[in-house]
Order: sequence, then structure tokens, then C-alpha cells
Amino acid sequence: MGHWWHDNIAEPGKVPLLLALAAFVLTFAITRTITRMIRAGKGPFRNITPGGVHIHHVVPGVVLSVVGGFGAVASGRHGVAAGVFAVIFGVGAGLVLDEFALILHLDDVYWTEEGRQSVEVVVLTASLVLLVLAGFSPLGVDDVTDEEQQGRLGLIATYVVNFCFVLICLFKGKLRMAVLGTLVPFVALVGAIRLARPTSLWARRFYPHRHRARSRAMLRAYHHDVRWAGPRRKFQDLIGGAPDRVPLPPGPKS
Repeated sequence: MGHWWHDNIAEPGKVPLLLALAAFVLTFAITRTITRMIRAGKGPFRNITPGGVHIHHVVPGVVLSVVGGFGAVASGRHGVAAGVFAVIFGVGAGLVLDEFALILHLDDVYWTEEGRQSVEVVVLTASLVLLVLAGFSPLGVDDVTDEEQQGRLGLIATYVVNFCFVLICLFKGKLRMAVLGTLVPFVALVGAIRLARPTSLWARRFYPHRHRARSRAMLRAYHHDVRWAGPRRKFQDLIGGAPDRVPLPPGPKS
């Protein structure tokens, strides 16, 4: 374990990345806990509204991200300063991406269906950073044998091939399979082989005159969404909280 830590985390300078990821995930978890307590009216926390203006936590998040980002660039990958600025950046990024949907829609959609996009982006970001952190680095590591070097180069070649499959998944409109495929290569391969979603760039490019393929893609997408919509919503609610229920409009009076 110590040898692996030194060769793949410490020596390549990934300790700041590890600290940033930990700060990012912890900040998101704490922020969601606090916002859910505010929403339920529990605890000492309240919204910050100086002068009647609601200050969203994306505002301090942007400031911390800028400070941490520039500080990390200036301090390099090693040393105490690099670790401190990495934590600052991770905290800022957690605050910003927790309100990603607000930035995307330019509206306070935190507790709406659109607000679920923030949870998806946070999970995607954490997964990709974890992939970079856990991957063996072929560069920046000294005192490795020829066999170890060949193994690292072979691993990078595998990453490159798998990255092509991940890109195909993205073009086929399979975002979640692409994310999972970055961690489990065979998932990206399966997603690249199967039919694209009917609204994807791939379908618009290759299915206009393939009526049978387009029909099969629509039918498969419908069955997939029906099967996984419930579990996906429960997972998102568990992480980020359930959105507000929109009341149905009153029916016609008899």
C-alpha cells in the first residue's frame, strides 16, 4: 500500500487532487444537509438575505474557486500551499456545482425537477476526478522497472481505446453509460455497440433513412426510461432531496 501510494499518488503530485476531491464531496454533502434543514425549518440555519436579496451559495463558491484555482496554479503540485489551495478550490467547486442547475437555467430551480441536474453533474464530476486519481500515471514517476513502465503504457493505451467508446456513448445520448464506462470499460463498449437514443446526435446523423433502426431506438428508449426512471429518481432524492411537488391545476367545474 505504501509503495502504491508513493508511486501513484505522492510522487506524481496527486495529493492536492485527493484533497480537492475530498473537500468537494464533503462540501456538497454538508451543503445539501444544511439546505434540507432550512427547507424543513429545522436547526439554526437560515437563508442569507441582506437587503432582501437572497445570496445563493454559488456566490461564495465562485470566489473560493477563483482563489483556490489561481493559488493552486501558483503553488505547483507539492507542498503545504498546494494542499491548502486544493481544499479551497474543492470547497468552492462543491458550492458552485451544487447550484449548477441555477446557473444553467438562470432561475432558482434548486428544489424543482430541473434542480436534479445539479446532483447529476456533481456525481459525474466526482466520478471523473476519482478516475483520474485512481489511474496509474505513466509520467512523473521515477525508479520504475521496464516491466512496470510497459504496464503503465499498456494501461494508457487501454484508456485511449476506452475513451473512444465513451465518446461514442456520448454521441449516442447515453450520458450515464459514458460516465460509468469511464470506470468500467466494458460498459462503454456495450453502450457504443447498442442503438443510440432517438434524440441523440448519432441518431440524427445516421438514422434519418433507417426507419427500422429509428423505430427500434424509440421503443428501446421508452422501455429503458420506464424501467429506470423510478430507481434513478429515488437515488437522486436520496442524495439531493426530493423536489417540490407542483400542485395540479383545478379541474373544470361542473
